[in-house]
Amino acid sequence: MKRTTRGDIPLLADGRFVKSAAREFVPVLNPATQEVLARAPMTEAKEIDRAVAGAEAAFAEWRRTPLSARMRLMLDFQRLLKENMERLAQSVSEDNGKTLEDARGDVFRGIEVVEHACSLPTLLMGETAENVARGVDAYSIRQPLGVCAGICPFNFPAMIPLWMFPLAAACGNTFVLKPSEQTPLAAMLIAELFLKAGAPPGVLQIVHGGKEQVNMLLAHPKIKAVSFVGSAPVAQHIYREGCRNLKRVQALAGAKNHMVILPDANREQTVSALVGASCGAAGQRCMAISVAIFVGASKKWIPDVARAMAKARPGIWSDKNASFGPVISKAAREKILRLIEEGKAEGAKCLLDGSRCKVKGHPNGNWVGPTLFAGAKTNMSIYREEIFGPVLVAMEAQNYEKALAIVNANPYGNGVSLFTSSGAAARDFQSRADVGQVGINVPIPVPLPFFSFTGWRGSFYGDLHVYGKQAAQFFTETKTVTARWFAPGSEARANMTIRLK
Repeated sequence: MKRTTRGDIPLLADGRFVKSAAREFVPVLNPATQEVLARAPMTEAKEIDRAVAGAEAAFAEWRRTPLSARMRLMLDFQRLLKENMERLAQSVSEDNGKTLEDARGDVFRGIEVVEHACSLPTLLMGETAENVARGVDAYSIRQPLGVCAGICPFNFPAMIPLWMFPLAAACGNTFVLKPSEQTPLAAMLIAELFLKAGAPPGVLQIVHGGKEQVNMLLAHPKIKAVSFVGSAPVAQHIYREGCRNLKRVQALAGAKNHMVILPDANREQTVSALVGASCGAAGQRCMAISVAIFVGASKKWIPDVARAMAKARPGIWSDKNASFGPVISKAAREKILRLIEEGKAEGAKCLLDGSRCKVKGHPNGNWVGPTLFAGAKTNMSIYREEIFGPVLVAMEAQNYEKALAIVNANPYGNGVSLFTSSGAAARDFQSRADVGQVGINVPIPVPLPFFSFTGWRGSFYGDLHVYGKQAAQFFTETKTVTARWFAPGSEARANMTIRLK
């Protein structure tokens, strides 16, 4: 694999990649080998000020750029992303550790958002009303905010930057992006392609760093809005600080996603879905299934899940037989191992223990094998805490109502799935589950870009900033349901996505 970057990672400033004057750097490590791939600068305050000033200067002209021209830029950008998908996927695999197949999915889901940005004109239309008073007409128009900022996590190095700046830029804003200091390489390649597509200098600026640099962005008076994806404690900090500095903030936070399994579900499909949803990407995704609630007789399937999970094994990105890669860092691995030991000590039955996992030829990797607990209770740390690893916690419930009560009592509300062949149960569940994204026979209910990605409760902090006619949206929550319906007794199936208010 051709290595993407060596040495110190540059900043992107006014259309040029420039060396940072930072005095402090952090190594970007390959989590499978601990090889140092590059160094990420802890951007100096004066460099962040210049980045924001450059974005503000670019905004004056960019906001006047015709919407059709901004849309054509996105069309060219998505074409270049597709042409360079393998290069981007390999970059993701190297600094994140994902298998190449998983990394391709990371890139492709980001491309879908850019494709959506190509179709924004109808979403930016305002409203008109004639004769609201005698001789008076009224109309509303949508205008860009100005300089926006995005703070990205390590787990989707391509997808999440592509969630953020393309939509903001298509709406006429300029953007300061801070990739994760652990996985910044893909973002730099994406920026290279954005410039190649014809983006004017300054529309996208990139800075690097950690908490100190994040706080600089949150406090900067010229930044109007901040978007974040990451853990719940960091999301809470970003929401508090961003709001204290009078910015618009959306902060997508952590999760403890459940899958509820009814006895009438398709057994083979359910077991397969559980393995993929709990171990895929080494469990390092906010939509991973980390808790399975087996209702009634379905608890007999737990040994099947253990046997299926035992066949999944970690490996390096180039191993075509690997099910998933390493976790991101030694610290992440140590946290996962701590929680595994706490689960054993608290009385959960460890049916499959991946804490001593080894991968031949790569003794320094951050490996954690698939792990399955049975008999877990809601007061156990393996249930309460977000593990963010290939660990599945199995619980049992006597009936559907008790399973639903467990889901709704959890402090997080990102995603949940129900596996069943009952249409009545599915309809009831999608309405009563107090969670932002609901899957029916879909293990990871991530919607396409033209639907809302929407956590509830402790999985989202922010608001919609809408008034007047849109006030109803402000006072309600959006739930996205992704359903796969199975015709009883047949192989017929159809996909349906429903947006519920």
